[in-house]
Amino acid sequence: MIEQDLNPPQEQESKTALDRDPNDRDLDATPAKPKRRFPIQRTLIALLVLGAIGAGGFYVFQTYISPPSREGRRKARTVAVERVSLPIAVPANGTVQPEMSINVSPKNSGRLKSLLVKEGDRVTQGQILAYMDDSNLQGQLLQAQGQLTAAEATAQKLRAGNREQDIAQAQASVTLAQADLRQAELTFQQNQALYNSGAISQRDFENSRATRDANRAKLAQAQQALSLQQVGSRPEDITQAEAQAIAAQGSLQTIEAQIEDTIIRAPFNGVVARKYADPGAFVSPATSGSSVSSATSSSILSLASNNQVVANVAETNIALIKIGQEVTIQADAYPGQTFKGKVTQISPQSTVTQNVTSFEVKAAIVSDNKQQLRSGMNVNMEFKVGKLDNALVVPTVAIVRQADKGVSVTGVYVKSESGAPMFTPIVTGLTANDKTEVKSGLTGNENILISFPEGMRPQTNIPLGVPGMQPSRGR
Repeated sequence: MIEQDLNPPQEQESKTALDRDPNDRDLDATPAKPKRRFPIQRTLIALLVLGAIGAGGFYVFQTYISPPSREGRRKARTVAVERVSLPIAVPANGTVQPEMSINVSPKNSGRLKSLLVKEGDRVTQGQILAYMDDSNLQGQLLQAQGQLTAAEATAQKLRAGNREQDIAQAQASVTLAQADLRQAELTFQQNQALYNSGAISQRDFENSRATRDANRAKLAQAQQALSLQQVGSRPEDITQAEAQAIAAQGSLQTIEAQIEDTIIRAPFNGVVARKYADPGAFVSPATSGSSVSSATSSSILSLASNNQVVANVAETNIALIKIGQEVTIQADAYPGQTFKGKVTQISPQSTVTQNVTSFEVKAAIVSDNKQQLRSGMNVNMEFKVGKLDNALVVPTVAIVRQADKGVSVTGVYVKSESGAPMFTPIVTGLTANDKTEVKSGLTGNENILISFPEGMRPQTNIPLGVPGMQPSRGR
């Protein structure tokens, strides 16, 4: 009876729910479903909260509890101070530049007749690069050659003197004049006797006198001409003729030089860096080139000699640089490749850029047979300035600065007998590779710390940037 009193309502309710028409929207069944959902949602929320708390606890444990335990077990790293021989190199940044660079132009204005080279061609000293138009000069050359020939012939004639035939001819003229004079003397004497006797007139007598005097003058003139033929040319005439020949020679050389100037030759070994004019263009003597096609005054081309490397070395290191020192060169364009050079020039005058004093140092490139280094490239250089023998060194990373009463002190931490790190001031020298020279402060028997356990590294230390020499990469 009790079961009947308790169960029938449930069975009836269940049956009623099953037998209910789906389209019947009786509101009496609606409150029953939420009573079953509320406990499930609370359970899910509780599980999510517990999961989040567990994850947070695991994170806190890993972050704040576990690492100190692991780091506490890590030991400090130490290295022994050592004595070694270190190569020393002075680093510098430089650029590749030609040893010489000029713009080639003619000595006289004119039109470019032909160009025999192009950009990038390598040329040797004296090689013909171009020809200028010389048509006007060729006519002047022929005229100067004719004038020189005539002047030299005249001078030669005067220097050689008269020929024997000329002297014989002058002698014949004297003999003829003597015969004429004798005939005139005889006629005059005869006419004088006739005149005295009154046989001829005075007029005829005077005519015979005049004929005699004229023949006397002709004889004197012939004799003087013979004397000149026998003596030869006067020195003054010879000097004048020779001077005229020299002037003609000078005129000819001037024309020949002007024609030679129309042949453009390379003044030194180099490479054609740029072309400024084409055949037919009008060019004039100029020190700067023009790439404008309508320019009326321009160079023909730009010529650069073999390349060199130019670097600015700091004032503190310039005393270590010597002529002939070896230089290693690296260019960004060829990573991993090294070129060799040799110091050729050290500037006697410093340059100041942004309050930094430096000196220009030039180095010849001695190991670039393929001409890979081109003008304008940026390079890194190292000057091999020497070697430190038996130097006391420590790793550069172990060097620190510590503030002491407001003063920064350079030093290292030495491992004491108790194992605790002890700061020891040192005086540093040059740096090579990853090691730095210690000039004083250490004996050479110490072990220095290059790392510290967590929580033990001094908080007042400032990493040291050691000035001076830089690592030698052992190239």
